[in-house]
Amino acid sequence: MELFDSQEAIPVTILTGFLGAGKTTLLNRMLNGSHGLRVAVLVNDFGAINIDTKLIVDVEDNAISLSNGCVCCQIRDDLVETIEEVINRPENPKYILLEASGVADPSGIAMTFAIPNFRDRIRLDSIISIVDTEQVFANADNPYLSILKLQQIGFSDMVILNKVDLVNDEQLQRVKDWINNKMRRVRMVEAVQCDVPLEILLAVGRFDPQQLIESDHGRHHQSTDHGHEFSTWSFETDQPISLDALNEMVKKRLPGNIYRCKGVVYAAEEPTRRAVLQVVGRRSDISLDEEWGDTLPRTQIVAIGAPGSIDPNALTAEFDACISKTAAVSI
Repeated sequence: MELFDSQEAIPVTILTGFLGAGKTTLLNRMLNGSHGLRVAVLVNDFGAINIDTKLIVDVEDNAISLSNGCVCCQIRDDLVETIEEVINRPENPKYILLEASGVADPSGIAMTFAIPNFRDRIRLDSIISIVDTEQVFANADNPYLSILKLQQIGFSDMVILNKVDLVNDEQLQRVKDWINNKMRRVRMVEAVQCDVPLEILLAVGRFDPQQLIESDHGRHHQSTDHGHEFSTWSFETDQPISLDALNEMVKKRLPGNIYRCKGVVYAAEEPTRRAVLQVVGRRSDISLDEEWGDTLPRTQIVAIGAPGSIDPNALTAEFDACISKTAAVSI
């Protein structure tokens, strides 16, 4: 298994979805949130973004800097040039969130981040597709639009089923069946007005699993009309983990109701350095981070899943099976 160094690479999430699905709603939540994250948000048009004027601290030709750490940049014709400017800012972002056009095929955008100029500087963390559960079957007589919607879903790592408060159970199940019949292993999150915890969507900076456990245990969607509780589960061990076994497990056996799984890993193959596990939807990677130094090596992982869906015993057994057998015998 090939590992890359994550210390300098800026993670990127691409938001895709057809016109009106809710991408801008999600961006507004980020830009107006008091999260303190230094996030660069790339959008096609500032006009649709509703930014509280109290948050604006600086306006440049192509960017609006906000007091919560975000910078909102308009995408010009040359996406590569815009990205170069963003990552070379004096206070470079810790995360990049890009909203694709509602009629864009995300594959071309994803390829932009794979060019040699960006190697070791940015990494594609996830592609998330937002689906309007009320209107997804509109324009069904237009084969081009139907194929485009499927491309946006099929190229994504996770799907947000938005506006579920506007449909009945029959319509919601119809949408799920349509996606499941066309795609394999797509993880779907139900949402109202794109109210999804950022811990599911983003992997920002140095990750502290214990902080997530303490702050998000029993977390609920902040929606009075359609509340959802997201289940969390944690795993810790002082024994070295086999990265090969871990990689195979998350790719083949991690339950489909797990939306996000991330943490730091004490790796048998690289015992002096932290390994970082990131799973979002169908995408997963394991990278090497800094030396453990004076910190006692210890694996700490958190998973976030659908409400009431996590079987803690089964999930613990899967991760226990990744403990290095050679290391376990020698302890």
